[in-house]
Amino acid sequence: MSPPQQQSSHRTSVLPGTAWASTWFMCICLPADANQSALQPEGPLAKVVADLFWGMVAVGGLILFIVLAMLAVALLRARNNAEPRPLTFTQSRNLVFISGVVIPALILTVFVISSAAVNREIVAPMPEHALTIKVTGHQWWWEVDYLDTEGNHVAKTANEIRIPVGKPVRIALEASDVIHSFWIPQLNGKTDMVPGKRNLTWVQADQPGSYRGQCTEFCGKQHAKMAFTVDAVPEEDFETWLQRQAQPAREPATENETKGRQVFLRSSCAMCHAIRGTTALASVAPDLTHIGSRKTLAAGTLENMPGTLSAWILTPQSFKPGSHMPATMLTGEDLGNLVEYLLSLE
Repeated sequence: MSPPQQQSSHRTSVLPGTAWASTWFMCICLPADANQSALQPEGPLAKVVADLFWGMVAVGGLILFIVLAMLAVALLRARNNAEPRPLTFTQSRNLVFISGVVIPALILTVFVISSAAVNREIVAPMPEHALTIKVTGHQWWWEVDYLDTEGNHVAKTANEIRIPVGKPVRIALEASDVIHSFWIPQLNGKTDMVPGKRNLTWVQADQPGSYRGQCTEFCGKQHAKMAFTVDAVPEEDFETWLQRQAQPAREPATENETKGRQVFLRSSCAMCHAIRGTTALASVAPDLTHIGSRKTLAAGTLENMPGTLSAWILTPQSFKPGSHMPATMLTGEDLGNLVEYLLSLE
């Protein structure tokens, strides 16, 4: 058995190594891509959430430093064979009460008050003239409706949201089936979407860019593939885009596009999807009126390109097993015409 002095020396030498290992572990865990990092906020709501987090980290770090410092002092005293200085019963009781009850209670009280303040900020009422977007969560995609100041429908899209830079936007959240949760890490905090209830939150992007959002409430087999994007653009560009989205689908410009529309209307596609301006008016699945202007398919699962769109139509279960979209059996010619028509809908 090692002498007590050698044991204490070994324990003391372990401390720096443990601290360095912890630091490197935290650095490795930090996200390399800031696109979905709540620690790099690009809006006022995300900033208050990040500030609360860093405040908790600072307090926790200070407590850790104090505890490690006390441990180091104890180990050094043991190494130097210093005589212990026993406390009286009253001194021990007061030390335990203050360090174990009073100080933690004060810290937790501050955290609770800070968290409540952040929550009030998230659900704060918006100006009456603010842009309102209704987002409905489905398994496993997002329905996006743009509303006017009176709550009337203006335009509809899916899985992609566009907002003007520097403007607060009211988000009305609903769910059609199970509980979902709406979160754009760089723009706002999490808000649940409960069937039969409407929750309100708001977002604001201070800088132009594309921000990734995600469902953060487990909602079934494809929960991990229920993402969306928020594109923040200058206000003039946004108004132009919104006017275009409010229009019905353009008429086919080529013979292949005309054939593609016919394929869409006579196949199972029209039983679930809508293309405004045609007889396809179903609302079970995403509205495809302007699908050609979208960057992704299947709630952020695939890039919107001819090859991926073809594969998604033919074998959706190979990309999102359990999704409600059935496979559509088409000939090569029909599939090519259908894809050409859909991608022309910008």
